[in-house]
Amino acid sequence: MEDLDTEKVITSLNKILQYELSGVVRYTHYSLMVAGRDRLNLAAFFKAQASESLVHAQEAGELVTGLEGHPSMGIPSIEETNKHAATDLLKESLEHEQFAVSLYKNLVTVVDGQSIYIEEYARGMIKAEEMHSIEIKKMLRDIS
Repeated sequence: MEDLDTEKVITSLNKILQYELSGVVRYTHYSLMVAGRDRLNLAAFFKAQASESLVHAQEAGELVTGLEGHPSMGIPSIEETNKHAATDLLKESLEHEQFAVSLYKNLVTVVDGQSIYIEEYARGMIKAEEMHSIEIKKMLRDIS
């Protein structure tokens, strides 16, 4: 890891940390706002997504401190669309998950083979976020 640009990696991880924390807020809000015939299932889904986002944020933060960095306390601005129909919430969730994939892909690029551990972490997260996207697309097919 001697060739690893630690500052760039920490910056990338902090962006992930911030975005995952915004996911906690986003998904918690969605779980509270969802209504209609699918409310119980979707509220449970969104609560699980919020919990998972917190775990993802904690994992990114652990890597930051492991690299002797300082984990960010900020989160990006979260747009409130005031659209709370199930399809709207799921579409926003899909966008959120797809952007998360781009952040993890950026981490793979930043690491560029210099840390197998961090690269494998990022690839595992890409897999998880892409699987979420697939599940959301399936839910949208049924609800639309």
